[in-house]
Amino acid sequence: MVILRELLGFFCMAVQLYIFAIIARVLMSWVQPNPSNPIVQFICRITDPFLDAVRRACPFLVIGGLDLSPIAAIMLLEFTYRYLTSIIG
Repeated sequence: MVILRELLGFFCMAVQLYIFAIIARVLMSWVQPNPSNPIVQFICRITDPFLDAVRRACPFLVIGGLDLSPIAAIMLLEFTYRYLTSIIG
């Protein structure tokens, strides 16, 4: 039981870090960073697959030039985080 609790705690921490990565991705889209920067490449590489999946699942989240998929992704991850923390107790 302790191992499961620790594993869920680790997963909760990973979800929070992923939320921060999505926020960083959104902020980067506002300032147009250098795409050859390794940090920019890393953030794009880890967030784009999930954001692309959200865009495919809910195509109505892209309205003109405004992409609301990061908001939906963060809400989904936050729901997951709250559910996991309720299991940990």
